[in-house]
Amino acid sequence: MRYVIIGAGAVGGTIGARLAAAGQDVTLVARGPHLTALRERGLTLRQPEQERTVRLPALDGPDGRPLPADTVLVLAVKSQDTAGALAAWVDAPVVGGGTAGERLPLFTAQNGVANEPAALRLFARVHGVCVWLPATHLEPGVVVANGHPHPGVLHLGRYPSGPDDIDRAVAADLTAAGFVAPLRPDVMRWKYGKLLGNLGNALQALFGRDVPEELAGRIRAEGEAVLAAAGIAYTSRAEEAAERGDLVQHRPVGGEQRSGGSTWQSLARGAGAVETDHLNGEVVLLGRLHGVPTPANAAVQQAVRRAVRERIPAGEFPPDELAKLLG
Repeated sequence: MRYVIIGAGAVGGTIGARLAAAGQDVTLVARGPHLTALRERGLTLRQPEQERTVRLPALDGPDGRPLPADTVLVLAVKSQDTAGALAAWVDAPVVGGGTAGERLPLFTAQNGVANEPAALRLFARVHGVCVWLPATHLEPGVVVANGHPHPGVLHLGRYPSGPDDIDRAVAADLTAAGFVAPLRPDVMRWKYGKLLGNLGNALQALFGRDVPEELAGRIRAEGEAVLAAAGIAYTSRAEEAAERGDLVQHRPVGGEQRSGGSTWQSLARGAGAVETDHLNGEVVLLGRLHGVPTPANAAVQQAVRRAVRERIPAGEFPPDELAKLLG
């Protein structure tokens, strides 16, 4: 199979570099200075045990040439960029006829739970991926992956249910590349559990390491309440911890610990957009649909949007301003 990694940042870059190092045919898709660096210098993956640079084809989107019929698309952009990425690739031609949306499998290696239904509107073959992969992308052409002894756990399953033969084939390739890749008939249950864990990403982006524990508890409690009201199953923290075990431990790279999660990284890079409206915003949406108040998650959404708009540095949002939003 040939892999096209759409969004070669922290998660996509780690997956792409490891697959390539294991002998797979990989093409990276990126934009801006990161794309320029990939073309000029290659992708450098820094890990606790080693550093390697891979030189791979790098694109900013479909180039008009038909994609091989054995291509696997891995969508690894942030959720706010999903619609644009899907629109760019859905009508890409495939060797032998038809389009990517009609014929090629699309794997959603993303936080949040809105990407899979969005993809299924356009792609006939959608596969969810629940990502546990501590990695950082702040510098063009460079990804730092802190996971050890495995870089990450990637739960795979066909959406809305599965898994199938393509899941098994991709899982085998990921396993050969050093990942833990369990197959899940209920992959969205795992992704909803991950969603609850990701609700704190926004707080880390706002306050850095000094996240108020009481507020973190409030936003998760609201998340659990809306999932219960909606009748949506999710994995518990105990189940996740037992599954992860010691498979992915956070280790320093170059003497430094991981700086922050995905939302923190977006603010730190000045990306101009973050995923909060697809994480905390998912809780707010479900709350409004099912009559469950979610004031803490709504306030966090508003605060993060302000941080992006006013270019407040990651970790430096004034706590008293969030307190005002919380009432």
